[in-house]
Amino acid sequence: MQLVIISGRSGSGKSIALQALEDLGYYAIDNLPAMLLGSLVDELRSSPTAQSAIAVSIDARNLPHALERFPRVLEELQTKQVDCQVVYLTTDARILIERYSATRRRHPLTRGRDMTLKEAIATEDATLSDIRNLADLTIDTSRLSVHDLRGRITEQVARHQADRLTLTVESFGFKGGVPLDADIVFDARCLPNPYWDPRLRSATGREPSIIEFLEQYPIVQQMLDDITTWVERWLPEYRNSQRSYLTVAIGCTGGQHRSVYLTEQLAQRLARQQSDVRLRHRELGIHTSVLAQPEQPDAAGTPAAAREE
Repeated sequence: MQLVIISGRSGSGKSIALQALEDLGYYAIDNLPAMLLGSLVDELRSSPTAQSAIAVSIDARNLPHALERFPRVLEELQTKQVDCQVVYLTTDARILIERYSATRRRHPLTRGRDMTLKEAIATEDATLSDIRNLADLTIDTSRLSVHDLRGRITEQVARHQADRLTLTVESFGFKGGVPLDADIVFDARCLPNPYWDPRLRSATGREPSIIEFLEQYPIVQQMLDDITTWVERWLPEYRNSQRSYLTVAIGCTGGQHRSVYLTEQLAQRLARQQSDVRLRHRELGIHTSVLAQPEQPDAAGTPAAAREE
């Protein structure tokens, strides 16, 4: 049985995520009390028409003592051999305030309580801390459209295979903030910047002109080699720790040139040893799977690896 638990900040897209899974055939339940998770699994398993895929939403509308029991409930589910994923959706607090102001909706925690919207958001974040800390996957929806979020849920959650690490390599611009869902962050702002060449300013790190510019500097290759070595060294340990997802983010100032180039190169290298690698360029709005490119032989037909030996 596969169980997906959707949680996170109100206004971050939990309903959209749940609907996306329901459209994919999941038995979906909104705002389930956390203490009833075990009973739900037992009931559905014993049903003549047993459901193999369940999605539930658990949020701050739960009773406080129910949320406090969540870690224990999760342990009980694991003993029942349930393939359980906890997905936590988060959004920058400033964007949440803008969303609530635009829709004129009330935050769930402000109903019947004397608190501001900002206080409600902070209270909710503290209330859900146990779930957030136990999440297998955190998705930052600050910059995601409804379509983008549904795509992420389909690609990363519904298609995820148990006991398999999904690795995402992401580029971003520091001027837009560090991605909230990044596990490991590298800073490429010390590298030569193509932005200062007016002829290259509008190009991206995926284009030949930027690739040629960056590859003329040995320091760029040195950083790429160092990042690759570090990730390859520690990736097996993350995999052995039973993690389901890992996001490696590389940032530069604008997220258009240096970080994009490094992310593209790193993803291709890692795809040779990791079967499930996702590539995401936050500022370019690109998210795709990566297939390792075969090594190109030289004129004599000898692969690169053999030539190095």
